[in-house]
Amino acid sequence: MRIRTTTIGAWPKPTDVPIPDWFQQESTTDANPTEALDSCERCFDDDISELLDKANQEVVAAQVNVGIDIPTDGEIRRENYIHSHCRHMEGINFDRLTKKTMRSGAWEVFVPTITHPIRPGKPFLVREWQVAQAVTNRPVKMTLPGPMTIMDSVANEFYGNERKLTYALAQALNFEIIKLAKAGCRWIQVDEPVFARYPESALSFGIENLERCFNGVNREVTRCTHICCGYPDRVDSTDYVKAPPSAYSLLAPALDKAAIDAVSIEDAHRPNDLSLLELFEDTIVILGVLGIARTRIESIEEIEFRLRDAMGHIEKDRLIAAPDCGLGMLSRETVLAKLKNLRQAVERIG
Repeated sequence: MRIRTTTIGAWPKPTDVPIPDWFQQESTTDANPTEALDSCERCFDDDISELLDKANQEVVAAQVNVGIDIPTDGEIRRENYIHSHCRHMEGINFDRLTKKTMRSGAWEVFVPTITHPIRPGKPFLVREWQVAQAVTNRPVKMTLPGPMTIMDSVANEFYGNERKLTYALAQALNFEIIKLAKAGCRWIQVDEPVFARYPESALSFGIENLERCFNGVNREVTRCTHICCGYPDRVDSTDYVKAPPSAYSLLAPALDKAAIDAVSIEDAHRPNDLSLLELFEDTIVILGVLGIARTRIESIEEIEFRLRDAMGHIEKDRLIAAPDCGLGMLSRETVLAKLKNLRQAVERIG
């Protein structure tokens, strides 16, 4: 059995998709990450659903054609992977924006505000998954933002403490995840990048609520989480704030014991000491071996070398090769070139 491949979430939006992409916009002080969608004149036109369905399927087909075993829907319908889901929850007010310092003080933005109890809204991901899954027999992975990550990207004016807030968010996310699982989705990923920035909180209540997101999901579903080290604000930037290098090692033992099947971590932008993989005794590790914010295309040999190194610390059947994170910052041509080399590298390993 060769090493499997997957993508993490976002894909470059096709040019005819009118939804602006937060990750394609240069970050500025006092930015408003909700403004892109709020000011989009075509985002809610009558014909937008059909156009987005077509774009969604094109993105899945592109991943399958290049050889990805577990594609994602590319998050084509989302202006960003956090707030797009928040718009489908009750209790989060997008008409009341609050200035907030985020990402370890690196960024100040205006974010939606929690003013009432968090509750799930009308289910929406099942249809999105069905549209994407119709393209292929390979399992399409669906992604959702996790409770701690949502908490970090909204302002809280209702809940008395972080534990209560993340519990409510986990309950709302579980509602959507259960619907996905019952519909037949077999790979579901909850993104918790802020675990790496706040490992103490993750260990205190974050991992518990990550498990709660999957409560009641049948064992046919691969329960996955993604933990990244931080996005730069522009392509090919190297001097940006990242999570502490020790975060993965702090989190790994607890994640390995948690009711989670697969953990996605970055290794391309900031290589790890691969003995880290030995801390995952039972869990699948999705290892990022492609940089998602640099235009340099990794060679087949470079990818192969890193994966062979990884195999010295984890069984091949528990190793999945992937980009570090979502691919929305790069051009489609660059993405395809990187993924083709990834596929050829795993084929050479055999």
